[in-house]
This record gives sequence, structure tokens and C-alpha cells, in this order.
Amino acid sequence: MNINIRTLVTNGVLAALYIAATALVAPIAFSNIQFRLSEIFNHLIVFDKRYFWGIAIGVFFANLFMSTLGAYELLGLSQTIISLLITMGFGVFIKNKLVLMVINTVVFTCNMWIIALMLNLAIEVPFFITWMTTAAGELIVMSIGIAVIWALHQRLRFDRLFDYK
Repeated sequence: MNINIRTLVTNGVLAALYIAATALVAPIAFSNIQFRLSEIFNHLIVFDKRYFWGIAIGVFFANLFMSTLGAYELLGLSQTIISLLITMGFGVFIKNKLVLMVINTVVFTCNMWIIALMLNLAIEVPFFITWMTTAAGELIVMSIGIAVIWALHQRLRFDRLFDYK
């Protein structure tokens, strides 16, 4: 299999998994108290930067088809892109994957201010309270995600899925 085809297929599957996992919890995935289980997939960026597109496309389509906020959801996508890029930057210097997953959790949690801003603009919820509630949900999901993704990594080797053999 050509490495470009493998990358395309892997990211397509990842995007589909993100969308499906979001759909499972849709009622609590788009409010000012968010608990989006699909956010655990953000940890894949720690293992290979090529997961970036699968995650971003998954977020884009989940938001497009399940959110009622329309164009405001571009802010939601920007939160994911910015956070992934920051984690990728840390990954240049930090090679310990578990440490990088903790950093990724902190980055995504802190950047929930972007989601709070989006919700404030779209449905006029209080910014700071919404930042705290969405950040708490993100922290919980991403923290649980460290254990889940690490356990899956032990069997699936996320750092080798793109390898051509």
C-alpha cells in the first residue's frame, strides 16, 4: 500500500470515528457544559503529526452536522487546530509520550476559552463561567483519554500505523 493511501485511509477512519463518538454524546457535546468523548482522539497527535488531518476533519464534520451554531463552529475548529499545533510544537522538544499527553490535556483545557467565546457570541452565555465549565469537561475527558489512548497504543502502536511495510 502506498504511504499516501495509507495516510489518507487512516485519517478518513479517524475522522469517521471522531464523528461517530461525538454523535454518541451529542446532547452533551455542544452545550456550555461539554463532555465530548471524541476529544480523546486529540491525543493521537502525540504519536504522529499525520493524525492532524483526521482529527481536524472529524471536528469539522461533527460540528457541521450536529451543532446548531452554524459558522460560529469555525471557532470550535480553530480551537482544535491551535491546540494541536501547540502540542506538535512541544513534541519537537519533549519525546516522552505520556508527558506530552499531559501537556496536550493542559493545552486543550486552557484553550477552551475559544469555545467559551464562541458560545458567548452565539448564544450569549456568560464567558467566564462557560470557560470554566467547558474546561472542566475537557480536562475530565482528556485525562481519561490519556489512559484509554495509552492502553490502545500498547496494542495498536499509534506511532507505527503510517509505516509502510
